Amino acid sequence: MNGALKAAWGLTAFVVLAGAVGWIVTGRAVFVVFLLLGLFTAVGAWLTGRAEARAQTRSHTRADTPATPKDTTP
Repeated sequence: MNGALKAAWGLTAFVVLAGAVGWIVTGRAVFVVFLLLGLFTAVGAWLTGRAEARAQTRSHTRADTPATPKDTTP
C-alpha cells in the first residue's frame, strides 16, 4: 500500500466520520452527502488497491521471462 492509497483511506474515514457526527449533532439529512462521498471514496480506494495488488502479482510472474527477446541473428 503506497502513500496515496493510505491518504485515500484516511480521507474516507474522515469524511464518513464528519458526515455521521454532523448528521447526529444537527439532525439535518444534508450530511448524508458526506456519507455517500465517503462511500464513493472507499470504493475508489478499494479498486485502486486491488489494481495495485494485481499489478504486483503480474510483475512477479513475468520475472522469469526477459523483457527483450534474445537476438538470435547469425
